[in-house]
Amino acid sequence: MTTETEAAGHAPAASAMSSFERYLTLWVLLCIVAGIALGQFAPGAFQAIGQLEVAQVNLPVGLLIWVMIVPMLLKVDFGALGQVRRHWRGIGVTLFVNWAVKPFSMALLAWIFIRHVFAQWLPAGQLDSYIAGLILLAAAPCTAMVFVWSRLTGGDPVFTLSQVALNDTIMVFAFAPVVGLLLGLSSIIVPWATLLVSVALYIVIPVILAQLWRRALLRRGQVAFDRALERIGPLSIAALLLTLVLLFAFQGEAIIRQPLVIAMLAVPILIQVFFNSGLAYWLNRKVGEKHSIAGPSALIGASNFFELAVAAAISLFGFHSGAALATVVGVLIEVPVMLLVVRVVNRSRGWYERQA
Repeated sequence: MTTETEAAGHAPAASAMSSFERYLTLWVLLCIVAGIALGQFAPGAFQAIGQLEVAQVNLPVGLLIWVMIVPMLLKVDFGALGQVRRHWRGIGVTLFVNWAVKPFSMALLAWIFIRHVFAQWLPAGQLDSYIAGLILLAAAPCTAMVFVWSRLTGGDPVFTLSQVALNDTIMVFAFAPVVGLLLGLSSIIVPWATLLVSVALYIVIPVILAQLWRRALLRRGQVAFDRALERIGPLSIAALLLTLVLLFAFQGEAIIRQPLVIAMLAVPILIQVFFNSGLAYWLNRKVGEKHSIAGPSALIGASNFFELAVAAAISLFGFHSGAALATVVGVLIEVPVMLLVVRVVNRSRGWYERQA
């Protein structure tokens, strides 16, 4: 990274995925097994945890979600918003895919697969909840892992940083209306007060805390800041995995009864990832953007802020809900699917750069 780029964006220093991140799918699978086993052998302990709520917010999970989200938001420099004009076409494509296509395409896919294709094999009482979880998953663009995907495709770091900062700014204002609209169109009633509380708890407050913490760390210098990110980063994944253990302890009975439910929920997620990444990649080529912009644009357009989705699903629908399970399926397939998209983007560079 050049000195100019560092000054412009203070992009995170890590250049590749850690082993922990690369094998996230394996850790999630182990959490599924551990959670189901613990839920069967110690149901009373998890029922007690589930009752630790204030205003429909589970306190242990709320704390874990903050530990998940705040370290990731440390990487976001809202000062990079000033760089948006440098690649306005790529920014426009990504915003179009993230906010005008992805949530709505997911709602359509959820309606097709959950209400129709797979309906006879899914519990009838959970169909609406599964759809809600899929909508929550698609309504928030990814924040942290995008920096990794961008570097793996040789993406422009300033574009990536400015795009993430812009998406996070929009998410503060747009997440609740988009979710409320799509749930309403799907005839799913959700309490607006709870939805707004979720936005405040899991977007607004973490963003403020992360930016204050970021400023304090940067006063010590960029090197000290990068070292702090390396030390803090594993806490985020660890908190995610512990949340998944809790979640699957509550979901164990449903999964044991219908083990294929995870595979059925994965189908619309996979389709929307490939559709949205392909759309963003193709549109960037059409508008004449460089491959170093199109790569991260495609990946930002396809990936999800699954930590926020998990938190919102638990707050709105509870541990036992299909919504919570649907968001966790997004966590399960995120890394291998996005690595596949990275490979496609890298291998198609020659095609992309050939001008008609």
